[in-house]
Amino acid sequence: MFLLIFILILVALIWVHELGHFVAAKLFGIRVDEFAIGFPPRLLRVRWGETDYTFNWLLVGGFVRIHGEDPGTAAHDKRSMANKPRLVQAAVLVAGVVMNVLFGWLALSAGYMAGAQMVPGTAAFGEVRDARATITQVLPNSPAQKVGLAAGDKIESLQTGAQPVEQIQSAQQATGYIAEHQNESLVVTVLRDNEEKVFVAKPEEGFAEGKKALGVSMADVGVLQLPPHLALLQGAVSAKDLTVSTAQGLGIFLSSIVRGVADWNSVAGPVGIAGAGGAAVQEGFAAAAFITALISINLAIINLVPIPGLDGGRLLIIIIEGIIRRPVSPRVVNSLSLAGFALIILLMVVVTYHDIARLVG
Repeated sequence: MFLLIFILILVALIWVHELGHFVAAKLFGIRVDEFAIGFPPRLLRVRWGETDYTFNWLLVGGFVRIHGEDPGTAAHDKRSMANKPRLVQAAVLVAGVVMNVLFGWLALSAGYMAGAQMVPGTAAFGEVRDARATITQVLPNSPAQKVGLAAGDKIESLQTGAQPVEQIQSAQQATGYIAEHQNESLVVTVLRDNEEKVFVAKPEEGFAEGKKALGVSMADVGVLQLPPHLALLQGAVSAKDLTVSTAQGLGIFLSSIVRGVADWNSVAGPVGIAGAGGAAVQEGFAAAAFITALISINLAIINLVPIPGLDGGRLLIIIIEGIIRRPVSPRVVNSLSLAGFALIILLMVVVTYHDIARLVG
């Protein structure tokens, strides 16, 4: 059920992207022939004005059919995209990206209104309340992973066989206690989904420099819940930070592919995204809102990559046409688009392979 909900969210993000193209085209007086939810075969068609609004069987996205968007078509029609100034064409292309970023901002803001998990001192507006020592990462094959500890667990107490229970107030206290008892088995009591759970684990070497460790990262994490006006401001700050960090991360990853040193385990494809999204939906509204924002902003940034077949590739063609002051040959554009789609599919196959390998491994 949670996975299905998240898949619907993913489809909605594609609709939001296409809605951006649709609205911009309408605003600039470009004829829109079809706005589609899903892909054919067609289930329902409603004509309103000059546009067909269609609902299709394959609900894995959607598309907008804009008059004159294909190279070499309807170039002399005043309502054609091809007949509009190149700045207008660029604005229509960028509108999908803008809509995804705006949607990410609103999703983040909704998460802050509901109450989001944050580290004290990281919020630009409001205060983080009830901070507790929380596991933020569990290393693969670590003692913590082997016994079942997981990211998000709030550490309530630690104990060794010969010592009394120590109630944990901060991540620093928990880290210090584990370091002092690194040669002993530890009884770790955590709070997970408002339920106490108890685990027994013994620190091992290889998970921290110069000492034995359980193989977890911890931080003091609390709840930031804001009224609507402050949530919108905090959402804007977070959306900006997330957009910048996403763009930087994508640039580094694409550079590593070119250099042949890409770490495919650092990215997630459809399988990995669906798994993480389903888990986030299960954690509650705020977690679902944050991963929705993350994916929406990632979708925006990826679409700007200058690969033919993506919005960024079409923008590149428009820039080239502006420099040479004449249209690029439709045959060249179509050939580049096919090559771009082939590259995108290849990347998706490789990333999905690594998704599945992580699952079965």
